[in-house]
Amino acid sequence: MHKVEIKPLSVNEAWKGRRYKTDKYKSYQRNLLYLLPRIKLPEPPYTVYYEFGFSSAASDIDNPVKLLQDILQKKYGFDDKLVHEMLVRKYKVKKGNEYIRFKIEHLE
Repeated sequence: MHKVEIKPLSVNEAWKGRRYKTDKYKSYQRNLLYLLPRIKLPEPPYTVYYEFGFSSAASDIDNPVKLLQDILQKKYGFDDKLVHEMLVRKYKVKKGNEYIRFKIEHLE
């Protein structure tokens, strides 16, 4: 493993001014909040597993992570600072078969 001595930059620090949610994001958030199952969260800290089925091979693995995590914390009432470990996977699927899978566990 390689180490670089630099403070990580947050998404909030990376943009100037206020960012606004697009209508597409608002619709995505509304739909996802409706579709997400009711679950009982374990005790923090958390390990989260995210799996994305993309129809485009050009999709970046990390692009949907922040959006999904923000929506999950809104749905389930946790603070994402309690996520201490994350595993993200992506798969190529046929157009129309896109999906999201997730699991939230207690970090051992």
